[in-house]
Amino acid sequence: MKRTLMIAILLILFVLCGVRVDSGICQDKPVILKLGHAVAPEHPYHLGAVKYSELVAQRTNNKVKIDVYPSTQLGNERDMVEGLQLGTIDLVVTSTGPLGGFVPKMFVVDLPFLFRDREHAYKVLDGPIGRDLLDAFSPRGIKGLAFWENGFRQITNNVRPIEKPDDLRGIKIRTMENKVHLASFKAFGASPTPMAWSEVYTALQQKTIDAQENPVAIIYHQKIFEVQKYLALTGHFYSPTPLLMSLKAFSSLPKNTQKIMLDTAIECATYERNLLRDSEEKQIAEVKAKGMQVTTPNKKPFQAAAAPVYKEFEAQFGKETIEKIIATR
Repeated sequence: MKRTLMIAILLILFVLCGVRVDSGICQDKPVILKLGHAVAPEHPYHLGAVKYSELVAQRTNNKVKIDVYPSTQLGNERDMVEGLQLGTIDLVVTSTGPLGGFVPKMFVVDLPFLFRDREHAYKVLDGPIGRDLLDAFSPRGIKGLAFWENGFRQITNNVRPIEKPDDLRGIKIRTMENKVHLASFKAFGASPTPMAWSEVYTALQQKTIDAQENPVAIIYHQKIFEVQKYLALTGHFYSPTPLLMSLKAFSSLPKNTQKIMLDTAIECATYERNLLRDSEEKQIAEVKAKGMQVTTPNKKPFQAAAAPVYKEFEAQFGKETIEKIIATR
């Protein structure tokens, strides 16, 4: 009788809790999630992740806590995305660089000069096209939460000022392991060399490579100005930053907590994007003060040089999708 009564009480408790037994939300101990990214703690990636962690904790009454690990502490971006699939990492803020290897249609956002400006990018990525791209991660065991921002990518090098594609000829430039990026820099006349981000500073220092390309915030916070002389504001790629979650971890949470994770990720996209935008001009001025020579090349010759890249990937991404993105107003 006592045993039957105890079982009945336990069942009532689980029903009142309204969640699965394994969710951890009914327990005194909070669910602890690990979030990793590849850049410095001063970068908006990290500040956005910390804000996300704070808001999720607040909105779940501290039942979900997110520990943030910057500077590739949990591995490089590819390793961390694989960790999402394996369930060894819970959340990752990542550039799009490695993502096409997991979801090929993600490569479309890496096409050179695809987005006119930030507002154009936000309309595409926060709309149906962006949600479709994020949803494509689900069959890979990953939940796409929201698009944050890395920014427009710029070129730094130690050889010469860059004013036109011809100035890149023969320059050995580090790129991400991304076939669209590789094809684009070949079209510009450079010699692209894929390399893990954690190796780049030393490779520039030792002159294994001549150049790299990244948004201004990364050039500034990772102190690329210490090992590079020239900065060209080419804006050749717009680099969004998806916030991704292990589908296993996401599915283990009750529905109301899943909604908090998703809604807060979207809200924090605005916060993180604003941090990047607001600091960019100041960071350009500061790298100039540190001795970098900054040029603002005419983009038209670069766009013309990039035209064959669109032809090369049109069949894979679908001409209609590319045209839809370009036509978004």
